Amino acid sequence: MSSAATVSADPGPEPSPVDLLRRLRARSAGDPVTHVERVPARAGVPAPWPSWAPAELRAAFARRGVVAPWRHQAEAATLAYDGGHVVVATGTASGKSLAYQLPSLATLLADPRATVLYLAPTKALAADQLRAVAGLELEGVRPACYDGDTPRAEREWIRRHSRFVLTNPDMLHHGILPGHAQWSGFLRRLAYVVIDECHTYRGVFGSHVAHVLRRLRRQCARFGAAPVFVLASATSGDPATAAGRLTGLPVTAVTEDASPRGGVTFALWEPPLLPPDSSATSSVAPAQAAGGHDDVPDLIQVRRSALRETADLLADTVAEGVRTLAFVRSRKGAEVVAANARRALDEAVPGLGKRVAAYRGGYLREERRELERALLHGDLLGLASTNALELGVDLIGLDAVLICGYPGTRASLWQQAGRAGRSGQEALAVLVARDDPLDTYLIHHPEAIFGAPVEATVLDPANPYVLAPQLACAAVEAPLTPADLALFGDGAKEAVDELVAAGALRQRPTGWYWRHRERPEVDLRGEGGAPVCVVESATGRLLGTVDGGSSHFLLHPGAVYLHQGVSYVVDELDLADGCALVHVEEPDWSTHARDVTDLSVVSVRSYVDAGPVGMFLGEVDVTSQVVSYQRRRIATGEVIDTRPLDLPTRELRTVAVWFTLSPQSLATAGVQAPDVPGALHAAEHAAIGLLPLMATCDRWDIGGLSTAVHPDTEAPTVFVYDGHPGGAGFAERAYGTASAWLRATRDAIAECGCETGCPSCVQSPKCGNGNNPLSKPDAIRVLDVVLTNLPS
Repeated sequence: MSSAATVSADPGPEPSPVDLLRRLRARSAGDPVTHVERVPARAGVPAPWPSWAPAELRAAFARRGVVAPWRHQAEAATLAYDGGHVVVATGTASGKSLAYQLPSLATLLADPRATVLYLAPTKALAADQLRAVAGLELEGVRPACYDGDTPRAEREWIRRHSRFVLTNPDMLHHGILPGHAQWSGFLRRLAYVVIDECHTYRGVFGSHVAHVLRRLRRQCARFGAAPVFVLASATSGDPATAAGRLTGLPVTAVTEDASPRGGVTFALWEPPLLPPDSSATSSVAPAQAAGGHDDVPDLIQVRRSALRETADLLADTVAEGVRTLAFVRSRKGAEVVAANARRALDEAVPGLGKRVAAYRGGYLREERRELERALLHGDLLGLASTNALELGVDLIGLDAVLICGYPGTRASLWQQAGRAGRSGQEALAVLVARDDPLDTYLIHHPEAIFGAPVEATVLDPANPYVLAPQLACAAVEAPLTPADLALFGDGAKEAVDELVAAGALRQRPTGWYWRHRERPEVDLRGEGGAPVCVVESATGRLLGTVDGGSSHFLLHPGAVYLHQGVSYVVDELDLADGCALVHVEEPDWSTHARDVTDLSVVSVRSYVDAGPVGMFLGEVDVTSQVVSYQRRRIATGEVIDTRPLDLPTRELRTVAVWFTLSPQSLATAGVQAPDVPGALHAAEHAAIGLLPLMATCDRWDIGGLSTAVHPDTEAPTVFVYDGHPGGAGFAERAYGTASAWLRATRDAIAECGCETGCPSCVQSPKCGNGNNPLSKPDAIRVLDVVLTNLPS
C-alpha cells in the first residue's frame, strides 16, 4: 500500500472527496489522474401524495422518513395506478422503488385478494427489497422471497399466502411457470408485475427474459388476469422502446429525475507505466503478460495492473476511514483486489485487513447475507465486488466508489458510481483504467463519458436460438395456439414449424403439443450449460459455482481458482457431472487458458460495396477449443511454460460483422504482404475492444478472427462475431455504426503512447495466439483504408 507508512489505527476525521482525491494523487508516482469531473449537487422537486394513496400507506412511508414523493415518483406511480404500463428511468438513488411500491401496495391494501410479482436480476437486490417492503409493516401484504435459496418447507406457504412475491427471472422460468397450476390462485389475482433494473436484461439473457415475460402474460390471460407492468431502469437511451421490446407491451417512460443528489467528484485514473526492470509487472492481470514482452522496449510500455492499483486505492481509502466499494469486472479480480488490500492493511496496522472483504456471485447464501449485513452496519469498511452489488441494493453511507476498468456501458458506469453518496452527501468516484483499448480511449476522451448519452439496451427476442426453446417451454405449460404466436412475435410460426419438423411438437386441431416427458433444458443466460460445482477434494465441501460457459477457461485441470482469498488448484474437471475437484495450494504462478478458433460464412444478410472495401453482416459458424494454458510467475509475469489440454470443441452458429480489403489497397497504403496478418490481427483486437462504446456489451460477449486470405471471402478479412448462439444484437449494432466504431478504434490505436503495441491498444487478454503477430502502425493503415472508402 502506497500509504503504509502513514496509516494509523485511528485515521481521524473523514476527509472530503476533494481532500481524499488529493491525498490519493499525492501517494502515487507522478499524477495518474487524466481528468476530474465535478457532477454538481441538485435540489429535489417534491410532489403531493396522489389522492388515491391510502393514509395507512402514507403513514408507513412517513415512518421510513418519506414525507412526500418526488415528482417523477408520483408521475410514474399514478400512470401505473391508472392501468398504464410504465418504465421509470432515472439515476441511481432517485427512489425508483417508491414509484412501484406506491401503486402496488395501495392496490394490495384496497383489494385484499390482489397480488404482486416482483422480479430482480440478483438475489441480493430481491433480499434488499424484501427488507424495504417488510419494514413498512403493512397488514396482510405478507412479502416473501421465492428463489433458489428458499427452503422447500416455506415454498408452499409462500404460494398460498404471500401477496407480494419477490423472485428472479430464473425462478419464474424454472419454478413458477412450470408449476403454474400450483400458482393459479396467485396468478389469477395478479395486479402488478414489477421488473427492477430492467436495463440489465440485454443481449441473449434479455431476449430470453422477454419471452419468459410473454409466457407469464399468457398464463395470466388463461386465468383471466392482465397485470400492469411497472419497470425500473437506470438512465438509458430510449427506455420506452427497450421496455416495450422486453414486455411486448406499449410502455410510457418517465425520465425527468426530480430527486436531490449530492455532488460527486469523478476522477479518471490511469495506472503508471512500469520501469523496464520492474519486478512487479503484474500479479493480478493477465493482459499485461499476454504476448510475451521479450525485449526491453516492449517492457517499457507495460502499465501497472488496474487490479493492483485498485487494491492499493481500496487500502488507502479504508485506512482513511472512508467506507468504500470497489467494483471489479471478474470474480477472480474481486478476490485478488480484496486479498491484496487486506495484506497491505495488515502490514500497516495488524488486524485492519479484516475490515475488507470480497463479494461476488457463486458464494453460498449465508456468506452473501453476512457480507451485506457487515457493510450495512459498518463492520466492513471496504468491499471488492463484482456487479452483484451494482444494482439497487440500498447500501447507505458509502463515501467512495472505485471502478476497476470500464464496466462496458455508460449505464453501468453511472449505476456503479451512484453507489456513493446515497444519503445525499458529497462523494468520490474513481474510474481506474485497465490496460485495454476502450479504457485508454475513454480516460483520454472524457467527453465520451460525461458528454455522451447513455446507450440504448440491445436485445433481440426474434433470435431463433432463443425463440424456439422458449416456445417449447410454453408448449409444455399449455398447448400453443395460433393466437399465442402473435404474442411471441416475429419468427414464431417459423420456429413452431421447425419444432414440429424436429419431432418436438405435434400439431393437432386444438394447437401444438409438446411430445416428450421431460421439459426442455433452457439456460436463460446463454452461458453454455448448467453451472459447474467447485468441490474441495479432501472434504467434499462445496466452495461455489462457475457458469458452464466459463468452466473451460476457469476450471480446466491445473487452473488456479480463488475463493474468499484462498487459492485452490483444479485436479479434475468432469463436464458430464458438472463438477470440478480442487485442492488448497498457494502456487507462485497464475494460469491463463488459450483457445483456437475457426470460422466459416453461412449467409450474408446485408453488405456495403465500397470499392476496395466491403462491409458485411451475416450468419457464421464458429468452432473453438481451449487447447492449452500458460503458467505465469506472479511476481514478474514471466511465462513458466505452456501445458496442453484435452477439452471438447464447441460449435456456435451466430451473427458476425466483417470487412474485407483488396490486397492492392493494402499495398498502396504501405502494408507489405508479410505484414498483413499482423496488421489485421491488431485491428481486430482493437475493434473488439472498442465495440462496447457502441453497443451494450463487453469484449467477453464477442469474439473475432482475422486472416490474410479467408476461403469464403477470398480476401484479407477481419470478423467480429457475437459469442452467443443466434447472435445477441451486437454485430448488427456494429454494422449499423461501422464508421463511428472503426473511427474510434483507429483513434485509440493512434493516440496510444506505445511504439509497437500494448494491452492499451492492440494486445488482447483473450487472444488464443498469444498476441502474435501484431503490427500497430499497419493496423492504423488498414483502418485508414476502410474509413477512407466506407460511406459515413
